[in-house]
Amino acid sequence: MTVTSVQKDPESRTMTIVAEFGEPIDRVWQMWSDPRCLERWWGPPTYPATVVEHDLSPGSKVKYFMTGPEGDKSHGWWQIVSSDRPRHLEFLDGFAKADGEPDPDMPTMTISVELDVLDGGTRMSIATTFPSAEVMEQMVTMGMEEGMTLAIGQIDGILREDVNA
Repeated sequence: MTVTSVQKDPESRTMTIVAEFGEPIDRVWQMWSDPRCLERWWGPPTYPATVVEHDLSPGSKVKYFMTGPEGDKSHGWWQIVSSDRPRHLEFLDGFAKADGEPDPDMPTMTISVELDVLDGGTRMSIATTFPSAEVMEQMVTMGMEEGMTLAIGQIDGILREDVNA
């Protein structure tokens, strides 16, 4: 698996997942910048994503939904805060209603993605900051750590497929 560590810090309300890939930084950035690549891994294997709107320019949005094994749909959105290809992406991340608009009854997190050149590959750090320790505990209880770890674990296979295609 590509995930090398998961660190949770309730005091700072953060969870940071680090993964390493044997591909150049531009290829790993493509997993975020290309909506067809993103939908192949954003979501655990049993909840594949469908990206319906995708623009990584600051101030823009990404809208998507994940479809569960029973056909149920979970909608989500990102509001892009900053983007510096191919090294950095920061966005607000939240749950959405069926129409794709933010669900005000659900929490919003801040996610910061950092990509760094590693000898022979790329290190990706995804730091999620939660609005409170209670929300962090709620999201971890809902399976966010496992879900993100499984989702990120799909990236290596996509990178290998595309290289060998």
